[in-house]
Amino acid sequence: MSNTLKISLKPNEKIYINGAVIRVDRKVTLELMNDVQFLLESHVIQAEQASTPLRQLYFIVQIMLINPPGASEARDMFRRSLPMLIASFDNQDICSALKQIDRMVGEDHIYEALKAIRALYPLERHALGGNDDIPEASRALAVGA
Repeated sequence: MSNTLKISLKPNEKIYINGAVIRVDRKVTLELMNDVQFLLESHVIQAEQASTPLRQLYFIVQIMLINPPGASEARDMFRRSLPMLIASFDNQDICSALKQIDRMVGEDHIYEALKAIRALYPLERHALGGNDDIPEASRALAVGA
């Protein structure tokens, strides 16, 4: 059973669908009629933005989605990184969520895994001793859904 999903894009915005990069030249609404792996441009982070452990994990998982030829290597890197990452956090909420993210990746629910990782950024910031008083706009963060 497939779900229909409508996504609205602005002019010159990109979307990554099953590894293809699609840029639209005008405002458009796409209706995805079957199950696809996709990522909005606003959710893509660059290597230099992978500056924390969870952002590094996000970057690895992102590769699985936007670079299908490199997905196997990224999946191997994910499998090697995850146990070390779980061991590095004392926060049980983060550790529990990372185990769920492992399940999502194992079931090939990459978009959901990325969304779950983004949701952990505030917990990670707190766990790493970050200052929550810094305005969100001044941080170099990936935009969350």
